[in-house]
Amino acid sequence: MAEVSREVMGTYYRRLFPFKSTFHWLNHEPTPNELFYNREIAFNLPDDVIVRYQSFNDVDEFKKQVCKLNPTRFEIGPVYTSRPRDRKTTRKEAFNPETARARTSASAAGPSSPPPCVSSTPPSGTSSAGSTSCGCTPAVAGSICGSRIKEAMELTDDQRKAIVNWLTVVPKDESKRVNVRFGSRPLPASLQPALDHLAMVFTELILQDQDCFASEEGAEAFLKLIPDSRVVDSLRTQWESSSSSSEEKWKDLKTEIKRWPKESPQRASLMAAMEDIILQYTYPRLDENVSKKRNHLLKAPFCIHPKTGRVCVPVDPEKIEEFDPEAVPTVNQLIRELDTTAENAEHHSDWERTSLKPYVDMLDRHNQRIMEEVRRDKRGGDMSW
Repeated sequence: MAEVSREVMGTYYRRLFPFKSTFHWLNHEPTPNELFYNREIAFNLPDDVIVRYQSFNDVDEFKKQVCKLNPTRFEIGPVYTSRPRDRKTTRKEAFNPETARARTSASAAGPSSPPPCVSSTPPSGTSSAGSTSCGCTPAVAGSICGSRIKEAMELTDDQRKAIVNWLTVVPKDESKRVNVRFGSRPLPASLQPALDHLAMVFTELILQDQDCFASEEGAEAFLKLIPDSRVVDSLRTQWESSSSSSEEKWKDLKTEIKRWPKESPQRASLMAAMEDIILQYTYPRLDENVSKKRNHLLKAPFCIHPKTGRVCVPVDPEKIEEFDPEAVPTVNQLIRELDTTAENAEHHSDWERTSLKPYVDMLDRHNQRIMEEVRRDKRGGDMSW
């Protein structure tokens, strides 16, 4: 698909981009406060130009600047102790990131070896871990999961790093085994629900659909994750004499495991290795840079991918399995819908006449819940009576 033209982007920003919904998402209240006017907005312009440390008094000023610059996309930064646009006149020690959404960016890429194997497993494991173990309520945009809980937003960089390290299952060096247990002991309780789900995904996606272990390269990557050299040698000998599918190779490993007595340490070690292999090939990877630093920029919802032209849309974490990336509207599609749909007095915004509407409605419902929570918190803290 050809890159999106500047003209199309200009029309999108002027007529379709949900500025008010984005403002409520960032501000948590109808009236502008420090969560908005002390927050950095960074603009990506053509020729890889990035304009950083922009900030705005209200949504109208924000929209005016976006329409003027017509960026390829813009990104959301942290809330600073003072307004980002005034940083050059602010004492250096008085300009620091104060709060930022606690977020995890989950990539679903499978092990780098073999290259053809790319898992499309939804990042539901990290969403579940975050919500059940950290007390966070996730709002997922694509594969970025962010929490707006006050305590989470105020986490320091060190605290964020500790949480990311706790959530990380697959090591950076993906040729190494998953290291989340002591020896062959059971998995941590927080990972067991994810494993139960991913075991089914592993069969359908890794063994059947992508057939990751069928090639010689894929088989060798598989063997490297088995801790018993005797089993590795036996399997390698079997596979050298005849070609076999990934499902058959997985059954061969099970057969080798059954040769050991049920209570033997060798069997326990191999059973643990099978679980680890499932996690290795299906558990989402975390983008540590996004998650550990408060000053990291995050692509804004409803921005347009410059190559595909698709909209970055919110996704309901409860329905992540139903999400189809190919069904997400493109900006050119939205412009066509706008041109072919008759105007109706009941529509307050042009995006309501397009297939963007369900996604904006989803964000608005999320925003409404946030603003109701803020109102309740304020009433609870009001002791003036």
